[in-house]
Amino acid sequence: MRRLLLTKTELKRRRDHLRRYHRYLPVLLLKQRSLQAEVERVRQERRRREEAAARRQAAMAPWIALFGEEAGLPELVELVAVQRERVGVAGVEIQVFAGAEVRVAEYDLMTTPLWVDAATAELRAILALTAEAAVLEEQEKRLGRELRITAQRVNLFERIKIPEATEAIRRIAVALGDQRTAAFGWALAVKRRGS
Repeated sequence: MRRLLLTKTELKRRRDHLRRYHRYLPVLLLKQRSLQAEVERVRQERRRREEAAARRQAAMAPWIALFGEEAGLPELVELVAVQRERVGVAGVEIQVFAGAEVRVAEYDLMTTPLWVDAATAELRAILALTAEAAVLEEQEKRLGRELRITAQRVNLFERIKIPEATEAIRRIAVALGDQRTAAFGWALAVKRRGS
């Protein structure tokens, strides 16, 4: 840390810094609150998607034993791509789920078991929900990182910069006051000698 200069210029500079800190702090606090709300919203949304996928899997439980029957189901349903869009949220650019492209290969209706139609529809829905949950998890991580950085900045201003500037202003004001008092005393002493 650089040495504190006890001058009027330094006093003005420190007061300007303090004003700037007080002006930026509310903005950072607002950003922190909005990020916290957004992280919680994304977390709940992700949980809902994961629970919906789990419910769909549980609904398949009564006829899941049929999956043992060779129908080539893993080759029939495949997640091809996940579409995402970039959106700004609380000053942070994140990717939002726009859709999932799930490919269902053509299969012969005469040779495949009847349950394959229902299974492919359910697997498509489960894959889409899982892909959306994964995108929401990435959003949560990105927003969480930004929230951590913003919280660090808020703490920096509240706990370090503002108290440092306040203390420096106090020390400079005391030193300048002492200098004025000493100068006044010297002026009186010189005046008395001259008289």
